[in-house]
Amino acid sequence: MGLQAHAALVVGLILALVTAAAFNWSWVAQHSITSKLPPLTLRHPWRSLGLLFGHRRWLIAFLVGLCGWVLYILALRLAPLSLVQAVSAGGLGLLAVLAQREEGKRLPRREWVGVGLAVAGLVFLSASLAGGSNNSTTGSWEAVAAWFVVSLAVAAVAIGPGAPFLAPGAGFGLAAGLMYAAADVGTKEAVHGGTLVLFGAPVWGCHLLAFSLIQLAFQRGRALATAGLSSFCTNAIPIAAGITIYHETTPPGLLGVLRFVAFGCVVFGAAAVARREKPMVAEEPAPAIAPEVVLSAPAAE
Repeated sequence: MGLQAHAALVVGLILALVTAAAFNWSWVAQHSITSKLPPLTLRHPWRSLGLLFGHRRWLIAFLVGLCGWVLYILALRLAPLSLVQAVSAGGLGLLAVLAQREEGKRLPRREWVGVGLAVAGLVFLSASLAGGSNNSTTGSWEAVAAWFVVSLAVAAVAIGPGAPFLAPGAGFGLAAGLMYAAADVGTKEAVHGGTLVLFGAPVWGCHLLAFSLIQLAFQRGRALATAGLSSFCTNAIPIAAGITIYHETTPPGLLGVLRFVAFGCVVFGAAAVARREKPMVAEEPAPAIAPEVVLSAPAAE
């Protein structure tokens, strides 16, 4: 590797680190503000957008997230996707730390376990990318359209009948991640497959729906159960789409096994974070013990 290429790699990884910090700080800051706003609703979109964009601190957090996205694009131009994704995966640990500081109390052990599994899984996924082919074909428009439909259906289940089985807000966080991932899948087909006219509108629709869902999630649940789940999906699902839709090859041998193990880690990690806590059963107070009555013998006259 030449000196110039090495410098580009170092700069790319530094940008990836800054990107991870910007993304996750933005999520937690937005959660902190949105959770305290009056109820947002899709029935009154302009009022809800006014509440968000009219809040100075929320707007700053949103712009920091946009800057993080721009830096992410620059990082991908300077460093391999596998290395950039590995650094981004480590940002989930930062998200957990920031979420704990925001709440002012320790996260449950199962959530730390879930974050650890997800980070490990995303790092394994990134490592497995190095062993696969960098070439991919364009997907058929039918397959991409089916991916959109299935993503919407699963998102509807997550915020509907599946919500009672998940932690508060987790269904909306999961749905937002599915929509962000679907937008990424559609973007590849729109840009590289020459179907911009066909998929341009659905991609932007997914982005807008994901934005709405994540803000609604912030008003219903904790930062890790909402933004964390969204990040799990956004990082992992497009890799699965690359294999199934765009025919990206799975690496042979141990790297291929590592990729399947990685997906398992992400799924179990997400399940640990999304699981609804069992309600605490209040213990019945012990019956009050009546004070003993001491009977004294009558004094002798």
